[in-house]
Amino acid sequence: MVRGSAEDGPHPVDRHVGRRVCEKRIALGYNQSDLGRALGLTFQQIQKYEKGANRISASKLWDIARFFKVDIGYFFEGLTTPQPGMAEGEGEAFVHDFPTTRQSIEIGRLAPQLSVRQQKLILDMMREMAGHESPADKG
Repeated sequence: MVRGSAEDGPHPVDRHVGRRVCEKRIALGYNQSDLGRALGLTFQQIQKYEKGANRISASKLWDIARFFKVDIGYFFEGLTTPQPGMAEGEGEAFVHDFPTTRQSIEIGRLAPQLSVRQQKLILDMMREMAGHESPADKG
């Protein structure tokens, strides 16, 4: 399969894998320089991997998985396969398409510690701040 023109930008799978590397790196408390040193790379190369601008080779992904102590499949979790009869790129291929931050990871880590009532309140507040309607507002 041909990737397309350079104007298309990074392949969605490369972006997804890069995002998973970034999420895990942040969750473990490493910065890009730490990961780069462990792999014999510069932080700029790690940055390119995380954005999906540069593809991660199989051997380098293996090294990253070993450094993070995760199965290599971790980096592909959340990736969906097109359903039979569905054209490539049709439907929602990825769980999210936003930059991962330390704050978003911490929000995800703390949320389960709240009661369901507190989670609903926080979710309503976040929806309002983001300008999204809650499902109850739509119907």
